[in-house]
Amino acid sequence: MNTQAGNDAEDCAEAYLIARGLRTLARNVACRYGEIDIVMEQGATIVFVEVRLRIGKKFQTGAGSVDYRKQQRLIRTAGLMIQCMPILRDRPIRFDIIAYDTLCKNRKAHWIRQAFDASN
Repeated sequence: MNTQAGNDAEDCAEAYLIARGLRTLARNVACRYGEIDIVMEQGATIVFVEVRLRIGKKFQTGAGSVDYRKQQRLIRTAGLMIQCMPILRDRPIRFDIIAYDTLCKNRKAHWIRQAFDASN
């Protein structure tokens, strides 16, 4: 898989979520802990979105590839972002996953809301 395929999947995920009423706050937020693909807002809730693209039977699903270690990196990155942006403090947060299993243009998004939480 290449970077362009990943960027395309992120673009599709963002458009999918915007069509469902979410608003984009940031893309590709990176720090020493890791990177969050998309940060969105749904009402008062800040939604941290991990986009996964997995193709072929020999790989686990995109959602399944977000293991405990990856979750911890996302949680730490989100925490640092919230710490640096006071406007995000004291708002509910959620960690979602958008998973794709094909490169096709008409691919179906598998949206897992509240895929994990910071208390894990």
